[in-house]
Amino acid sequence: MAAGGAETLAAELRALVAGPASVSAAVGEIVEAVRAEGDAAVRRLSARFDTGGAAPPALRVQPAELQAAAERLPPEVRRGLEAAFENVHAVARAGLAPAGRRVARPGAEITLREEPVTRAAVYVPGGRAPYPSTVVMGVAAARAAGVAEVVVCSPPRRGDIDPLVLGACSLSGATEVYRMGGAQAVAALALGTETVPRVEVIVGPGSLYVQEAKRQLSDRVGIDSFAGPSDLMVLAEALPAGAEPVALDLLAQAEHGAGTLVVAASSSEGVLDALQARLDGAPDGEAVLRLVHAPGAEEAVALAQAFAPEHLQLIGEAVEALAPRITRAGCLFVGHSAATAFGDYIAGSNHVLPTNGAARFASALSAATFRRRFSEVRVTDPTLLARAAAPLARAEGFEIHARSMESRIRQNRP
Repeated sequence: MAAGGAETLAAELRALVAGPASVSAAVGEIVEAVRAEGDAAVRRLSARFDTGGAAPPALRVQPAELQAAAERLPPEVRRGLEAAFENVHAVARAGLAPAGRRVARPGAEITLREEPVTRAAVYVPGGRAPYPSTVVMGVAAARAAGVAEVVVCSPPRRGDIDPLVLGACSLSGATEVYRMGGAQAVAALALGTETVPRVEVIVGPGSLYVQEAKRQLSDRVGIDSFAGPSDLMVLAEALPAGAEPVALDLLAQAEHGAGTLVVAASSSEGVLDALQARLDGAPDGEAVLRLVHAPGAEEAVALAQAFAPEHLQLIGEAVEALAPRITRAGCLFVGHSAATAFGDYIAGSNHVLPTNGAARFASALSAATFRRRFSEVRVTDPTLLARAAAPLARAEGFEIHARSMESRIRQNRP
């Protein structure tokens, strides 16, 4: 498969599911409604999209409700959430770049600083199922970054936010929780309403509407990346334990439902036949699932690079050996034992990942998502710098820039 062939096939696979442009106009209307009406629009749209027409509950979840939800969690679920939080938090802290590094240059000393945003929000989907794991992923990364106020929002399906989500919010240390979802929730968080103070960063997966709202409001609020409907690519050159585990990996991702894209590629017709036999008749949850033949391991990796999957699994010595060549994946899982589901819950990597091919340029959610980098400048020799830079400023037509620097020249210096 030539490079052009990999790009073409990747584009054909991506075209199997709807992209963000399909909801752009509808999201624009929602954002404008929230901008104009605040809470009233959020409540009206929540009744339309979240609660099936029933009057939605109060937007903000009270601390006592969160504490009660945590206390009602089944013990095994609580232990799992606490273990997941500790792992994700540890990996997030390890990913923080050193702050405070000083660079001395002729005429100036620069300190490279990094500080957390003050207030950030984690969007937790609430469509097909509750996602307490997404609470863990978002809040752990924000807390590792040092964010003071970590907000969670989730749609009040079936009358309220699922108790599992509320319990996870309490255990992970979310400071505020709001009953709202969809594009209206993103707009409320980005713009602020009577009840919802605006935030500086919004992260988390969600529907095309949620992600398009984040995109449209990215001039008002920081966002992570396009984290929409899920996708998975498995490159399997062998089936060390038979077709069952790999087929389950594919079907597990397909559980996310409509809009999910799941692809397995192999140079082995035997591998593809075995997977097809196991998948025949299995429920795919309305996901799009495709098996693709690649001439060899090199071509399979080329396809993965072109596809830029949210999740990428490499199974079999031939493709596992090429793991260092992978540069375009939201998260890379190497080896038969490294099921994507471990990354979704407990391994410590984050499951909020760039989708829709955005792994070409975007990264997984991490503590760095919530931190701003800037420079602190102390000029030690203004004369040296002014004499070098003033001619440049004048060459660009900025006379006052030049004079501003020259006004710092020490007149007694030769």
